[in-house]
Amino acid sequence: MTQPLQIGPHTVDPPVVLAPMAGITNAPFRTLCREFSGGLGLFVSEMITTRALVERNDKTMRLIHFDAAEKPRSVQLYGVDPETVGRAVRMIADEDLADHIDLNFGCPVPKVTRRGGGSALPYKRPLLRAILRAAVGNAGGLPVTMKMRKGIDDDHLTYLDAGRIAVGEGVTAIALHGRTAAQHYGGQADWEAIARLKEAVPEIPVLGNGDIWSADDALRMVRETGCDGVVVGRGCLGRPWLFADLVAAFGGEGAGEYARPSLREVADTMLRHAALLGEWLDDESRGVIDFRKHIAWYTKGFSVGSALRQRLAVAASLDELAALLGELDLDQPWPAGADGPRGRTSGRNRVVLPDGWLADPYDTAAVCGDAELDTSGG
Repeated sequence: MTQPLQIGPHTVDPPVVLAPMAGITNAPFRTLCREFSGGLGLFVSEMITTRALVERNDKTMRLIHFDAAEKPRSVQLYGVDPETVGRAVRMIADEDLADHIDLNFGCPVPKVTRRGGGSALPYKRPLLRAILRAAVGNAGGLPVTMKMRKGIDDDHLTYLDAGRIAVGEGVTAIALHGRTAAQHYGGQADWEAIARLKEAVPEIPVLGNGDIWSADDALRMVRETGCDGVVVGRGCLGRPWLFADLVAAFGGEGAGEYARPSLREVADTMLRHAALLGEWLDDESRGVIDFRKHIAWYTKGFSVGSALRQRLAVAASLDELAALLGELDLDQPWPAGADGPRGRTSGRNRVVLPDGWLADPYDTAAVCGDAELDTSGG
């Protein structure tokens, strides 16, 4: 049995967090995961850009909306300008838009790192400190956490320095993805780095992230690293019931208690997911179209057939999706080998950075003026 995770005034028990994923962890997906967990755990929104928030961008205001059952409401912010980050955090606090704020310093995608954001930003230690200070100082008592990677690449590791800076600025907890930006999602996550960070910042909770594909993986990460909780990302793609497994595992129940749904049960979950997206978007067809990217994840390991997969991938209504799923052999049991890597698995050899970014980690110059993205999510 592990200890509950304390995020400011919020007790997270079991200590399990849904990782923010662009285009994935919207309100409908969070609802599904929360239902499977029985409401236990912490479920974070997809990335909200601070500039888009303070400008009240329509898409962003939809993304920051939480269902009434979501407690605590957890939002992840992306920003590279301390002033804009501070304004966004103050807006959240003053308007009661969320109960917990997480800051993104882990995104490795080029459109973010080329602007000095995401996993590139902690290399500039003074800038990281300024952003954390602006966030904590404007949070009005809301807990502020951060998610980061090991660094830009193996020659430019930042996580230990970033962790110590975070503690000094009043950050409540840190999540570490055990990969560098250069690794992207390839290779194997370095869980030893999570252990080293926990040793370096014993004052606050450290959460581990990377290569958690099953509840047993989560238990093993806690056991091997001493981390205070886990953050689950790609492992729950097409597997929202993983959160039921995690509740069982952290509660001391054995592997025999874990979810092993038949294809019929998976199909029912798929239809509910698509329906929730349609309700959220106020458009059934848009909801089904948005759901298409989840189909391969849900059906991984089951016998579906390439022709039917292609037809599922162009479904445009709930009735059409239901009819196509009805053509499957829905009595198929949970297939062997269905667990394991899902989502992006590619690595990158080079991180796209602003010109001269690596010249001086203690440079106090701000990032370029257009670095604040004006849209949020995926």
